[in-house]
Amino acid sequence: MKRIFENKILQFSLVLMVGLFFGWLLFKGNHNSKITHNHDHSKETTYTCSMHPQIRQNEPGKCPLCGMDLIPLAQNSGNGESNPFVFTMSAEAIALANVQTQKVKTVSAEHEVYLTGKIAINEQKLAVITANYSGRIEKLFIDFKGQTVSKGQKLATIYSPELVTAQKELIEAAKFKEVNPALYNASKEKLRLWKITEAQISEIENSGIVLTEFDVYADQSGVVIRRDISKGDFVNKGSVLFEIADLSNLWVLLDAYESDLAFMKVGQKITLTVASLPGKEFTTNISFIDPLINPQSRTAAVRAELNNTQQLLKPEMFVKGKIKANLSVSEKSLVIPKTALLWTGKRSIVYIKVPDSEFPSFEMREITIGASLGDYYIVESGLTEGEEIVTNGVFAIDGAAQLNGNYSMMNRAVDNTIAVPEKFTEQLTDFVNQYFELNKSLVQSDFKMTQTNAKKLETSLSKIDMKLLDEEAHDAWMEQFSTLKKRIGQLQTTKDIEKQREIFSGLSNQIIEIAETFGLKIETVYVAYCPMALDDKGAFWLSENEEINNPYFGDKMLRCGEVKKKIRTKSTQGTKTNQTQGHQH
Repeated sequence: MKRIFENKILQFSLVLMVGLFFGWLLFKGNHNSKITHNHDHSKETTYTCSMHPQIRQNEPGKCPLCGMDLIPLAQNSGNGESNPFVFTMSAEAIALANVQTQKVKTVSAEHEVYLTGKIAINEQKLAVITANYSGRIEKLFIDFKGQTVSKGQKLATIYSPELVTAQKELIEAAKFKEVNPALYNASKEKLRLWKITEAQISEIENSGIVLTEFDVYADQSGVVIRRDISKGDFVNKGSVLFEIADLSNLWVLLDAYESDLAFMKVGQKITLTVASLPGKEFTTNISFIDPLINPQSRTAAVRAELNNTQQLLKPEMFVKGKIKANLSVSEKSLVIPKTALLWTGKRSIVYIKVPDSEFPSFEMREITIGASLGDYYIVESGLTEGEEIVTNGVFAIDGAAQLNGNYSMMNRAVDNTIAVPEKFTEQLTDFVNQYFELNKSLVQSDFKMTQTNAKKLETSLSKIDMKLLDEEAHDAWMEQFSTLKKRIGQLQTTKDIEKQREIFSGLSNQIIEIAETFGLKIETVYVAYCPMALDDKGAFWLSENEEINNPYFGDKMLRCGEVKKKIRTKSTQGTKTNQTQGHQH
């Protein structure tokens, strides 16, 4: 037996057999592991971009096109949820989208409005000292700006040849005033018009001596803010010599946005703070609200007055104001943060967390909003107190819901198509074709051409015969008509192409709705969206072509955007399909 084990050939054969045995065991284990791995891989989460659904990968990261965080595509959670208004997400997807929620709350009847502005000189307490006659500045008693003067204080002395001649005329006329009283009175009146006092006139008449110099006095107390003369200067009648401002009472000029004007009125209390006086508050009332809106800043000037007897405040200081407005709302009025709202121009959508659900779920709901309260909106209908709404990550939820085939902001739950006569459809199609020309002029960033096309669009709108419509269609058209006309008019009058683009956004939302409601004599039109338009607020437009030509940026980012939806109009029986397309840059 010992010789057998000493045989090298036998030893090699045994080692080979043992190696083959362990290799078989290892191969079998790997094969089973591979099968298990493939099985798990079928359950891997696919990550996509809510803005660019063509981006797909099997791990989280950033979208290579826009840099947004990728979100997981919804997997069947097994909860049996079939409601197209409810979208279920995984905990991982909620974390990646940074979804945050809060409960709907009631609003206080007191709303605070914050304004910014600056201190200004009270124009009603500003005195301008002018020369009443031509002459030469002989003496100057105020020789720098900022000097404080009192009412009646001597400011300068003027020598005037014209005044010397007028005095001589008075002296001669006084000798014959009994014979020619009209000439005498005219000579005195001439001096009065030059602001020579009665005492000075009497002195000239009684003494018979011609005064060669006359003094200029301050009309009011205050601070000299302007001095336009120097000693030896020659001045003409009406020339400005000094400006004196009474700084004991100042104006506060504040800028109020259009949305805030509804909360303020003349006489309303306002609290003011100045950066240079920390901890000190000034209280006064609104004295004036400008009836005109500044077309550049889109604000109206609000004015208040402040007593400044201690001279703590100075013109041009920056100031902040706070107004507390009592709202005409009930104690049960609800508010939601503006970040919770998805707004399409007419439809207002929020996502509500479904309570007591096995998996995190969110219900899409259309609500009616009221007045804006700073960072909040009043809710008129659609929500109840205590419901939990999404306040952050709402767009990510909506985008994922659309990718999953659920109802979303751009995927309506109801088809509101209304049957209208063919002639009306033809007229409406001509109108929309002119809208496409307006779109092209904005793509080219041509301000003048945009105004011209807006004028043509207005003409096309006037040619639409609403008498062709029955009651339901007529009411639906009239809901759109006045706003359409107003926006088209604004496109013609605004002085800024960026403002034209802002107005175009609202106009586009309307025309998209009109195309869906009434249909067109065009087989397919495309609803495009740019998330970066209007300072990253995002904006839609209607296009006759699938290719992206961005009207909000023009050549700067011509291909920025994506087709959110195809609208198949009356030629295909009003069928609508939502097909997300590739983002182009």
